[in-house]
Amino acid sequence: MTLALIGVNHKTAPIEVRERIAISREELPETTRALAAEPGVTECMIVSTCNRVEILASLDSPGVDLAAFLYRHFGLEPAMLAPHLYQHRDQEAVRHLFRVAASLDSMVVGEPQILGQVKEAFAVARASGTVGGELEHLLQSAFAAAKRVRSETEIGSNSVSIASVAVELARKIFGSLSGRTVFLVGAGKMSELAARHLVQQGAGAILVTNRTLERARQLAEPFNGRVIPFEELYETATQADIVISSTGAPHPIFRREHGQAFMHKRRNRPMFFIDIAVPRDVDPAVNQIEGIFVYDIDDLQQLAAAHMAERSREAGDAEALIGAEVERFHQRRRTVNVAPAIVTLQQQGEEIRQGELRRIHARLGSLTPEQLAAVEALTRGMVNKFLHPPMQALKQAARENDETRLEALCDAWSLPSANHCEEEPKPPQAASAAEAGKPEKAHVSETSIAGRQ
Repeated sequence: MTLALIGVNHKTAPIEVRERIAISREELPETTRALAAEPGVTECMIVSTCNRVEILASLDSPGVDLAAFLYRHFGLEPAMLAPHLYQHRDQEAVRHLFRVAASLDSMVVGEPQILGQVKEAFAVARASGTVGGELEHLLQSAFAAAKRVRSETEIGSNSVSIASVAVELARKIFGSLSGRTVFLVGAGKMSELAARHLVQQGAGAILVTNRTLERARQLAEPFNGRVIPFEELYETATQADIVISSTGAPHPIFRREHGQAFMHKRRNRPMFFIDIAVPRDVDPAVNQIEGIFVYDIDDLQQLAAAHMAERSREAGDAEALIGAEVERFHQRRRTVNVAPAIVTLQQQGEEIRQGELRRIHARLGSLTPEQLAAVEALTRGMVNKFLHPPMQALKQAARENDETRLEALCDAWSLPSANHCEEEPKPPQAASAAEAGKPEKAHVSETSIAGRQ
């Protein structure tokens, strides 16, 4: 069994590439099931956020080509996507997953949202029937490692969020946020965090719109905000000094002609767009209009880099902790993988015990039930004590990944070969979409980002 991870993130691919393979909330369950149907894929899940799209899969053969699935599913030429892809196998795949869950691979190291987003991705895969014992064990170990990083280091101190980055940028443009009107386009978690931080920093009126009006009301209520019907988006946007957009629409909703109309109605008063959607909500051409300032999630990376020095020591401690957790996971995994040899050894011992009891049965004569029980206990105890040292030796060799010693032990006891010992039990085949019969709606999106001025 091979663990494989393939994907792109903010380090390897610009937003122009990431938005080509972004998976929407509605599409994620279907895409996950399509991946599970690929030959050789036994279990799988997909993490899709504004900063990354990653496939994690358990494969029955190392030769399974997950990149081909991405090219085919998204209709992309390999030459367009391949230069941005990273691929990890087995131990390196585990290490990458653990680092992602612990927020060591995020734009802003230590941001708290990514762990919840990985958990959401896992929940979608469970509901879609595409995970079994292999990924269940792996993800639970990743969550435990991330929790240790959060509780045993100060990696989350001096946190940087979309809200704080937005405030810093807005101050550079407006000087003061006092009395500024903020328009939240899209009512997700990111918008809520941004609104809370902006209000704390003195922003004035909060306007909220969303395609689902009830969700907009829920977001607006804590801030005494005004709900705007989505049909009035463009008419209302002219009132806003700061627009934070995160709709998840497949195409830009703010185009150059909209920006020009906004500037005309605002009499060239500056307007600030923070586009935290992937795919982007604001056409890059809008940034060319005098008086309009547009920042997408990649544009914000440099700003947050200034905060990284404060976390460097804690990040080092966290990396060491993750390294230890990865090694512990693989020790447990190797111990589990030697189980077939241990089971075979126990079966051999039991066969010898039963054979000897049959051989001397006539000589024992008629025994009472109590005497039979005593003989059973005596012989079983002797066999268990005799087998204990070789079983411990097998486990120790597996934990230390000592293939030579493992091979010698298997040969000495006529057990499956060392290579066979290292094969993992196959997890249950992922259920089909029809068998799963689960809800299809779920999504993840990374909400903490890094920035640039």
